[in-house]
Amino acid sequence: MTLAYGIQLPVQSQSTLYAEAWEAGAGPEDLVAVARAVDRAGFDYLACCDHVGIPRRLAPAMSTVWYDPVATLAHLAAVTERVRLLSHVAVVGLRHPLLTAKQYATLDHLSAGRLILGVGAGHVREEFEVLGSDFERRGAVLDESVDALRAALGPEEFPEHHGKLYDFAGLGQRPRPVQPALPVWVGGSSPAAVRRAALKGDGWLPQGDPRERLPARIARIRRLRAEHGIEGPFTVGAITEPLYVGRAGWDVGGRALTGAPEGIAESLRAYRAMGVDQIQVRFRSRSRAELIEQIDLFGAEVAPRLG
Repeated sequence: MTLAYGIQLPVQSQSTLYAEAWEAGAGPEDLVAVARAVDRAGFDYLACCDHVGIPRRLAPAMSTVWYDPVATLAHLAAVTERVRLLSHVAVVGLRHPLLTAKQYATLDHLSAGRLILGVGAGHVREEFEVLGSDFERRGAVLDESVDALRAALGPEEFPEHHGKLYDFAGLGQRPRPVQPALPVWVGGSSPAAVRRAALKGDGWLPQGDPRERLPARIARIRRLRAEHGIEGPFTVGAITEPLYVGRAGWDVGGRALTGAPEGIAESLRAYRAMGVDQIQVRFRSRSRAELIEQIDLFGAEVAPRLG
């Protein structure tokens, strides 16, 4: 099988860990142009992050630029045709599952069934505290939230869930999602997150694991699913090194994969060999135009060689 490939969009989140300098002055028109390029180049999905507010202690590293994922993905659904829409990741423990379900069911409805719901536990204590959510028990909250969301995003107009944290029935929600079984991918690389992905998810979104750590974690997921008798498709993801197709002519950093399309494709095919189904890529760039050029080159010259 060919590796699927997706991208975390620029502009919508601007952590100093990965944002390019040009993104600081970018806005909605740049985001739309990049999303259209991604759609045109055959990417499987585009992704958007989730943070409600960044405390001052973290702002120098994380910045405070974090677009809302539901609003952003809905906007981009209207200007794209086929690319899927991934929340990477929605911190669903910050909100009641019925609220999350209402937002994402509507998004799936408006996009004609293109949503992938990526969920994660979150890591910013102040976000939980100001919203009245339990930071210390966020893992347990996420576990039940996934169960509640599966009920609330299922086919029933009046979903029902009875758990320790959430209890609801008799409240109708329409529109329903277009997808009868909306895929839920679980993010994170801690032992608890990997276990949660294996037992509760339809896919796993690791948090930047280097290549050498992936085989053991993928094997653990397979083992846990087999031990618990869980069958059905499961999508294993990976976040690749930064990419630059061709000769950059500027310093793209020592970790970046650069050079001819075949060489980049050969390196990326190693992910498929270790059991990865989809890769999330990020390109080095100095402008929107250069990023779109990289997206086009990847779609035309690298992607066909990923089989």
